[in-house]
Amino acid sequence: MADFKPRIEISFLETFICSAFAACFAELCTIPLDTAKVRLQLQRKIPTGDGENLPKYRGSIGTLATIAREEGISGLWKGVIAGLHRQCIYGGLRIGLYEPVKTFLVGSDFIGDIPLYQKILAALLTGAIAIIVANPTDLVKVRLQSEGKLPAGVPRRYAGAVDAYFTIVKLEGVSALWTGLGPNIARNAIVNAAELASYDQIKETIMKIPFFRDSVLTHLLAGLAAGFFAVCIGSPIDVVKSRMMGDSTYRNTVDCFIKTMKTEGIMAFYKGFLPNFTRLGTWNAIMFLTLEQVKKVFLREVLYD
Repeated sequence: MADFKPRIEISFLETFICSAFAACFAELCTIPLDTAKVRLQLQRKIPTGDGENLPKYRGSIGTLATIAREEGISGLWKGVIAGLHRQCIYGGLRIGLYEPVKTFLVGSDFIGDIPLYQKILAALLTGAIAIIVANPTDLVKVRLQSEGKLPAGVPRRYAGAVDAYFTIVKLEGVSALWTGLGPNIARNAIVNAAELASYDQIKETIMKIPFFRDSVLTHLLAGLAAGFFAVCIGSPIDVVKSRMMGDSTYRNTVDCFIKTMKTEGIMAFYKGFLPNFTRLGTWNAIMFLTLEQVKKVFLREVLYD
């Protein structure tokens, strides 16, 4: 009689659905923090005869308060539709492809703990592939978030997410939807590696500690840690990406980097660090927690010999 062994399985489509849902839910909960981060990153020092003007946005809480006061509470959710578009595509692909790519790299017959460098490589690849597809949604999200309160009589550039896609194509061409693709690939591949590989590794490590198991607390701790690593590593690239997408005056990635460094110094690349960590730490905790719970609906035990 054959000796059958159980194996837990979930299909790519099911993983994609779970990932997209979890990413969209986390986006919906945290987009005000992302809007604050974008405003802080796009804010520049303006020289005057007496020195420098005081910045309009000061800190994460101050930025949130300023946006709410000037634009209403709804201003905090600017770009949410484009953000959900982005997470459906980018979130679904980068997380959905991670396990299959990781398995491909080590081989389907591999037994034991997958080496960290293989996890990092898998996450780099899936992050790059996902953002190449999802870049237009990222561009529209940043463009919508970057618009603050306009003077009376000055119309907004875009009526909404869908209008933004059509307007950008009409005025700037289809290729404009992939503006900032270079830094965006670099940023998202690196951040994806920092998030997925670190979450995978930290969760694996925590579960080896006595009394810890595959629980909500484990998911929460690993998710927060993944967010911290992602911000520390990806913040400089994130600033360059936001500036290139929000301002068309930069010729390319190098031009944006040099001009920012020359006029504002190295700390400009860590503008919005606190709201970025607050947002990404919260985002990762919510996303991974939701993902782990939703996947339980689709996980099934398959017997093989």
